[in-house]
Amino acid sequence: MIRPVTEQDADTITDIYNHYIQNSTATFEEKSVDKNNIIERIHKVNKADLPWLVAINKGVVVGYAYATPWKDRSAYRYSVESTVYCAPKNIGQGWGFQLYDALLTELRRLPIHSVLGGITLPNPASVSLHEKLGMRKVAHFEKIGFKFDQWLDTGYWQITFHR
Repeated sequence: MIRPVTEQDADTITDIYNHYIQNSTATFEEKSVDKNNIIERIHKVNKADLPWLVAINKGVVVGYAYATPWKDRSAYRYSVESTVYCAPKNIGQGWGFQLYDALLTELRRLPIHSVLGGITLPNPASVSLHEKLGMRKVAHFEKIGFKFDQWLDTGYWQITFHR
């Protein structure tokens, strides 16, 4: 089941996200977050009238996806950046695709024109997910982030809703 996020989901979301902060380059954040930080982020997404979804399996949050404004400048108001994370033990079970697909469906209902997804490279699984959803690579930034004593590249994939 996929549904909108609630504050009650914040503990599990915090655990999922902190796993990626501490163990992967999927996020460029380097310091763990707490539940209150996640609640603030949920409120920020809600205030922007954008979706934040969670996937539930057997009563437990197994992943989440949300969109945030791409940039603060007013001309970017129809563009968003997408984010999706799955609990480590639920990777490869299709939750990422289901969440991302549901997120794109919600975004199509809004006055959104472009969705951008950033990927730390290399990450063939994430590239495959984005491309399976119809996104195409539009940018590649070399050595833009530094985490775990290494320089990291980031690519951006985009889908445009033709209205």
